[in-house]
Amino acid sequence: MTTKTRNTSLFDFYGRPPVHKALPISLQHVLAMIAGVITPPIIIAGVVGSTPQEKLLLIQVAVLASGFCTLFHLYGVWKFGARLPAIFGVGFAYVPTLIAVGGQFGIEGILGAQLIGGIIMMVVGYFIQYIRHLFPPIVAGTVVLVIGLSLYDIAIRYMAGSGNVDAEGFGDPANWMVGIITLLAVLVASQFGRGVVRLSAIIIGILVGYVVALPMGMVDFSSVAEARWVAVPEFMPFQMEFHSAAIVSMVVICVINSVQTIGDLSATSVAGMNRELKTRELTGGLLGNGLTTALSSLFAALPTSTFSQNVGIVAMTKVISRYVLAIAGLFMLLAGLSPKFGAIMTTIPYPVLGGATITVFGMITMTGIQLLIKDELSARNLTIVGLALALALGIAEVPAAIEQFPEMVRNIIGGAPIVVAAITAFVLNIVLPRRSLADEQREREELARADAEAAGESVDAGEAEAATGTQR
Repeated sequence: MTTKTRNTSLFDFYGRPPVHKALPISLQHVLAMIAGVITPPIIIAGVVGSTPQEKLLLIQVAVLASGFCTLFHLYGVWKFGARLPAIFGVGFAYVPTLIAVGGQFGIEGILGAQLIGGIIMMVVGYFIQYIRHLFPPIVAGTVVLVIGLSLYDIAIRYMAGSGNVDAEGFGDPANWMVGIITLLAVLVASQFGRGVVRLSAIIIGILVGYVVALPMGMVDFSSVAEARWVAVPEFMPFQMEFHSAAIVSMVVICVINSVQTIGDLSATSVAGMNRELKTRELTGGLLGNGLTTALSSLFAALPTSTFSQNVGIVAMTKVISRYVLAIAGLFMLLAGLSPKFGAIMTTIPYPVLGGATITVFGMITMTGIQLLIKDELSARNLTIVGLALALALGIAEVPAAIEQFPEMVRNIIGGAPIVVAAITAFVLNIVLPRRSLADEQREREELARADAEAAGESVDAGEAEAATGTQR
């Protein structure tokens, strides 16, 4: 008889490593995403004028939805779910649109539009197999590259002390000291560590930064004391409202977010698994994201998307074990069911989060470059990438440049360079004539040959004219 050897590899999707190896990396994913999960509901609660109880509810269901969504995509149901080492949850990509919709129609208008947007996202996911050729590496890579570049300011804001530049103490040297110490701890662990130490570099950096920040008075435990131990989410705590302007804005951003999902999933498969994204995985990812976005609206959780910072962790560590990421999903579920557990995670100071995640955001950028070079760097492709970057980052830096545009256009592209980059790269890839490097080389050779022939004819004509003058 032969006994089946258990797969304990961290670097295999179906591997089940020992808990002591899996847990630190799982916690890295949780800590990398927790601030991104709770920040959108906090922002939207302020926009729509929620009561303190409603604000806590929005945070709780956001955390719960993120845990459920991650597990759903890791294991999948029928054709739904990416079945890739990716983290999904309530994210930043929708925030500009949610602010615009919420300011005009309230949380009820957001949830009604979100339900329709999720359904449209599923439609996109179903037909993506027929239009996937419209999203080659040059398009997906451009989106991933802009995702990485657009996250840098978040990391710098966090290192300076807050996500808001007007916050008290923003830019204080003490904040920078904690952020830099955290960053150095991550670098030392990732570059000089071995085994689990190297793979757990992010959480080691966070622990070091947390210990440094604690005696400096940067850690606030008030939210932990106020949070309840257990809370079960309600079904439809808010009545949905359906407004055409809100629905159009949400549908557009959901479609655009599908392109970001393509980019993130492509980055995960390329950087973590050293292969191209499969059509089945892409279809399942978009179908699943649409379904969880629609279902989330029924519990007042905001729209879901892939988490780019966690893509960066996968790219940096190469750990793709589903078991490892599933533990992270379970942690989020527990945090969603126990607000007190979630409150503990929110005590991590901003400078610590910034110092720990800035290297992750850098890895996302490099993953985008990896995707780009899978296509030829022809003049055509360089034009697509260069123009998409110029418009996306340029408009993001000068938002006043589009102030006179219609409100719907401002809501869609204002403050969201990913949207501009995705639209620009997508359209240019369709419109510009396809010329490979070989085509460009042949064109140059033909021009050189034509110039040589023209020069030869000119010489012959000159000699003939000289000969005629001599005879005369």
